[in-house]
Amino acid sequence: MRGRNALLARADFSSLYVDYYLHLSDHALRPAPEHDALFKRALAGFVLHAASRPWNEHIAWTINFQEPLVNLFITGDTQGGGVTGRVFAEDVRQAPTSLFYCDVIRGGQPKRRSAIEFTGSDPLIAAEAFYTQSEQRHGRYFQVADEEFVFVVEHPDCDLAWLKSVTTEQIRTIDTDEELGLLERRIVRWHCGCNQVRMLEVLAPVFKTEPEELFGGGETLEMRCPRCAARHLVTREALEAFVAQQAG
Repeated sequence: MRGRNALLARADFSSLYVDYYLHLSDHALRPAPEHDALFKRALAGFVLHAASRPWNEHIAWTINFQEPLVNLFITGDTQGGGVTGRVFAEDVRQAPTSLFYCDVIRGGQPKRRSAIEFTGSDPLIAAEAFYTQSEQRHGRYFQVADEEFVFVVEHPDCDLAWLKSVTTEQIRTIDTDEELGLLERRIVRWHCGCNQVRMLEVLAPVFKTEPEELFGGGETLEMRCPRCAARHLVTREALEAFVAQQAG
């Protein structure tokens, strides 16, 4: 936004939401409706945040809500455009305040974590608080249609008075009211990358020391991917073969 010294990112999330619901269906995942609504808003916020970042970052958001008591996890990389996540509704830690965590790995650098406290039950308000408190600049989200969101973030010499006061109705007519210059387009897709081999890699160390405890006397076990909650069935025979192959 040349006249305001701000970056505007926007997207229609219809296709991404379809892929998200196909993922839920494929793995028999049924988050509570209120949790699902929170996740969809958080997903939109995360994608627009990632789109405004450099191309060489891996980013993860963990948003802990105390009311309702739930954790949302979303992660993605800005180069490949993959994004995934899940809802954690069980064994969520109770705390005095809700917490927002952002983990970033840029290139080959060590992971950097930021954490802030926030109030309310809107992931986009939490993300705005993250920008103000951790990023030390203003960022605002706007829902301009059922599945279309806009993110405007402060750049040097930004017209802060305008950014703080602009309304959703003004954002809807931004193309005619402001001078916009297209920087780039980015493609984002629902993609985790978890597979059977990765699950075997996770289970192998435990199987080497406690095989009976791991399978509980059975021949198969079910794993849920910690990133996307995808369901993976692992047989004892497959894990034995994997461990033997590693040893060889």
